[in-house]
Amino acid sequence: MYVMLLEFSCANFRSINRKCTISLEGQGIADEPKTNFVLLDKKVKVLKTVALYGANSSGKSNVVRAFAVMMKHIRDSVRLNDNDKLHYDPFRLSSVRGKPTFFEVRFTDDEKAYRYGFEFDSELIYGEWLYRSSIGGRTEKALFIRTKEGIGVDEKFFSEGMGKEENTNDNRLFLSLCAQLGGKLSRQIINKFSYMNVISGIYDQGYTDYSKNMLHRHLAGFDEAVSFFRDMHLGFDEIETVEKEFDDSMLPPDMPNVVKAEVFKAMRGRRDVNLYSCHKIYDKRGKVTGKISFDIDEESEGTKKLIRLSGPIFETLVNGRVLWVDELDAKMHPLISQYVVELFNNPDTNPHNAQLIFTTHDTHLLSSKLLRRDQIWFTEKDAKEQTDLYNMMDIELPDGSKPRADSNFERNYIAGRYGAIPYILND
Repeated sequence: MYVMLLEFSCANFRSINRKCTISLEGQGIADEPKTNFVLLDKKVKVLKTVALYGANSSGKSNVVRAFAVMMKHIRDSVRLNDNDKLHYDPFRLSSVRGKPTFFEVRFTDDEKAYRYGFEFDSELIYGEWLYRSSIGGRTEKALFIRTKEGIGVDEKFFSEGMGKEENTNDNRLFLSLCAQLGGKLSRQIINKFSYMNVISGIYDQGYTDYSKNMLHRHLAGFDEAVSFFRDMHLGFDEIETVEKEFDDSMLPPDMPNVVKAEVFKAMRGRRDVNLYSCHKIYDKRGKVTGKISFDIDEESEGTKKLIRLSGPIFETLVNGRVLWVDELDAKMHPLISQYVVELFNNPDTNPHNAQLIFTTHDTHLLSSKLLRRDQIWFTEKDAKEQTDLYNMMDIELPDGSKPRADSNFERNYIAGRYGAIPYILND
């Protein structure tokens, strides 16, 4: 079974003060589409996609960023020295200072569900815990619990942690240490976190090279990506790739010689992949007479974004992973955003139950034909500038009812019936 995210919680991080939780467990509603969730252990609905809406500066990007920071802590903990600082970015609009940041995640692995989390400030880990249960089970088994007083380890179910308590630095995660020292279960859990990735739909530096490499080397997801480009009718049928070794001709001609020398020294020996889109050439009668290649940088911003996103999207789908995307709709036509969401909701294009969690301002995606009510989340700031995170099913309308499954989600959202919209003051 592939890893599936069940829930993520955070507190005291940037605009998030009180504990906020985003859940991917489906609720007991009969909403369509029925393909938007997978049923685990015949009783637990796990959603394949979740959309997060909110006004600018409401904190929706901070929910995504919090998850990214948690994954960064887990990934980097093994390399920390005693005095290294932790990435501590607390809520700063409260008179109460010095509280630890809280992160917790629940996920599935094979036939089990795990709950792992920790609390920290810039210098030390205040608490850390790992629980295990059956999928959908109400009873959890504590594998280890860490407090400022020490670490308690279950001798039977987490024996790999025995004897390592005293070797854990104040700023390092116990789970990471156990994995580094060969713990089987801890390594398995750390590995599952590598299946959960975060990218920004605006800033693509982190994944452009991956997409280039996938398209150049025909890695997993290549065929699906090329088919996707054709389905989108972007004006080209094929992608060509050329691998080149860096040389100074790639630098701007007006770059100062001193700077050019330093850049060349740093980049010497590096090989890069250039992408080209293959367009058809037509005669006056519309007959194809040849082909021409364009550098990808000559394509539109939306087309370039789709190509750069193709790597993480299709790697996630092919391998059954979890992908968070901040600002999915940036630079993209609404129909293309919708198509990407449908790729994850459709069992034919998502046979391994990959998951997509994304922020967006695209209200066209607010449709009962695309998303169930429990797949739609909102962020809104209260009077104290704290982010509040809530699901559509948490909303109580003026008449005391819940939003109906057959209502017009987009129209109601824009009308302010669900909150989480900008308030514009007119003089």
